Amino acid sequence: MIEVPAEQSNHPIFVGGQVTTQPLVADDMGAHFNISIVNFSPGARNKFHSHSSDQVLLVTAGSGIVATDGGETAVNVGDMIHIPAGEKHWHGATKESAFSHISITQLGSTGQQLE
Repeated sequence: MIEVPAEQSNHPIFVGGQVTTQPLVADDMGAHFNISIVNFSPGARNKFHSHSSDQVLLVTAGSGIVATDGGETAVNVGDMIHIPAGEKHWHGATKESAFSHISITQLGSTGQQLE
């Protein structure tokens, strides 16, 4: 068994507050997927970006927002969000609530920051 602690992320894609990430399946552990827990403090989010593969988000705590060019959608514990490859989007916490999700992308997927 391998224990992987959550780590503070200083990646420039995150704005508005603190974010921690915790890989559940790291690049060298899985044959097909990247799977991570991402925890956002209230008001924290990522900037508009896209992925080269589909992304699935599973909300595990708090209340959040997933936004595309089409608008913002409120998401809560238990919600599953599918974001198609190449779709411009951002996701993060509301100003009132911390927010956590599990992020799943295809192994080797790349991201592109769009703002």
